[in-house]
Amino acid sequence: MTHDEIFAAHKPLLFSIAYRMLGSVMDAEDAVQECYLRWQRAADEDIRAPKAYLASAVTRLSIDRLRQAQTQREVYVGTWLPEPVFGAPAEASELADSLSLAFLTVLESLSPVERAVLLLHDVFDYDYAEVAQIIGKSEANARQILSRARRAVAERRPRFDVTAEQHTAMLSRFAQACLDGDLDGLLDLLAEDVVAYSDGGGKVAAATRPVRGAAAVARFLLGVMRKETHLHFEPALINGQPGIVALSADGQRRLALVLDLAGGRIRGIYNVRNPDKLQH
Repeated sequence: MTHDEIFAAHKPLLFSIAYRMLGSVMDAEDAVQECYLRWQRAADEDIRAPKAYLASAVTRLSIDRLRQAQTQREVYVGTWLPEPVFGAPAEASELADSLSLAFLTVLESLSPVERAVLLLHDVFDYDYAEVAQIIGKSEANARQILSRARRAVAERRPRFDVTAEQHTAMLSRFAQACLDGDLDGLLDLLAEDVVAYSDGGGKVAAATRPVRGAAAVARFLLGVMRKETHLHFEPALINGQPGIVALSADGQRRLALVLDLAGGRIRGIYNVRNPDKLQH
């Protein structure tokens, strides 16, 4: 294989790592492109493990980018949610849960290095020695970091205990209740501790803070629906999960919404409205 063919063979993996690290398609693409430039500069080197070299490079680039991004997200207007990816993921099914907006949102509570260690070890199956080499720390440090990251995620991690069919059916009932203005119907679907997140980025109207509790979330959703009669709603796959996309009259995406389900109820609603995050 040529130097470029080797990179092309590993490019899907590199994007998978970068996107989960950064929660942004554009930033992930930039990290992969910068990784490619490094790969080109190393064309004359004898790299015996290209996959390890490239995974290490894109992870380190993503850590640096995430440190910069976290500063920007601290002053972001309202709730920051990951940028959605539309359509079915071109990845193994065992990676699907790690693509969900709910899981990526939980990862925002970690430091860049904690996030890298958790993803590399628990999602991409790198062993401790490989992870330690990538992050430039000892195996003992890598184990400590992973333990700390797992504890932080366990407190907030969404539970996936429904099939795709059950998810789709719940989404259909949810959408119908919203369209009908059915308050009681919505309350029957929502967990008591449900949280609704809206990301407008200060560019479109959205709740600037998470809305908590079944009654408050139901009233909030119906209030939104009363203002969005001009939009057309369609089912869509969002980060590999059933979701809803709202389209304007000219076919432009105006929002992307997914649900986090557990125990037969809706426990999380993720509504991305920032137009910058709806273009890919």
